[in-house]
Amino acid sequence: MQFIDLAAQYHRIKDDVDRRMAAVLEHGQYVMGPEIDELEQRLADYTGAKHCVALSSGTDALLVAMMALEIGPGDEVITTPFTFIATGEMIALIGAKPVFVDIDPDTYNLDPALVEQAITDRTRAIVPVSLYGQCADMDALNDIGARHGIPVIEDAAQSFGATYRGKRSCGLSRLAATSFFPAKPLGCYGDGGAAFTDDEGLDKLMRELRNHGQDRRYHHPRIGLNGRLDTLQAAVLLAKMDIFEDEVMARGRIGARYTEKLSGAVKTPTLREGNTSVYAQYTIEVDDRDAVMDKLKAAGVPTAVHYPVPLNKQPALKCPAAVPVSDAASDRVMSLPMHPYLKESEQDEVIAAVIDAVS
Repeated sequence: MQFIDLAAQYHRIKDDVDRRMAAVLEHGQYVMGPEIDELEQRLADYTGAKHCVALSSGTDALLVAMMALEIGPGDEVITTPFTFIATGEMIALIGAKPVFVDIDPDTYNLDPALVEQAITDRTRAIVPVSLYGQCADMDALNDIGARHGIPVIEDAAQSFGATYRGKRSCGLSRLAATSFFPAKPLGCYGDGGAAFTDDEGLDKLMRELRNHGQDRRYHHPRIGLNGRLDTLQAAVLLAKMDIFEDEVMARGRIGARYTEKLSGAVKTPTLREGNTSVYAQYTIEVDDRDAVMDKLKAAGVPTAVHYPVPLNKQPALKCPAAVPVSDAASDRVMSLPMHPYLKESEQDEVIAAVIDAVS
């Protein structure tokens, strides 16, 4: 059994992927070829954002978004400790201080009720992570940001395709960043990402920043980076976009079935009213996680932990932070096989193994 079955997806779209990649090989524009513009337009149209900037990774998308806001040394950025390190890492990389605020115990997303008290005169951004495929409470966070004149950047690395009160992830705040790492709901065949905004000025800045800070050839008004998405990866993503909405529906159906069958045996994901999830991971909570994972492994069921160590306890970012909910979750969460091609019979095997392991 596969934790994520990328091969099944490739077999479905093989002809289109091969055709689009062959077209890139024929025209030879491997960097910033025409597929980049086509992809950016499709992604913007899909999310409802006015502008999309294709980038070399979701990590670089976060970096470029914060650079466009001119965040730097002496500044603070509020975010969650319960996520992959890229979020806190990019804040620290630009010289700012990550300020870790605890999460909602049911959604695992940044708790808006705790954000306002963490704001200081040095706070320059709020970066919620739409974890496990469900958007954070963006209206509440945007309201807090608006009251204090602080922009909100949605880290949508796991939620591309999800909706929040009728709007799609990446179109919910001043800036958003997503990842196209292969295991993501929309993934390429390597690293990739994108940033989104309705702000024309920020769009222009991010386009310059991803290309060494240049506004025209060999003219560099600012320091940037090499953050361009490869044309071949854009070709792959264009092929995947043709089936993406079908995959989103499959993810929702599989996630709902897991919840129906596992409720009462383990703590299952809570989907807030008005939200849909793309279940980038289907994550449950269990007692004695190591023992449960060992039993599942013996039963042939792969599992993973997202995430075992909160960012405030990572050696590179270690700092004092009162985040008891994140601490508790990091000891209890585990993720089950989840992808659009998971067969019902395979899912039944997982469900039976989980119930047996926690009995």
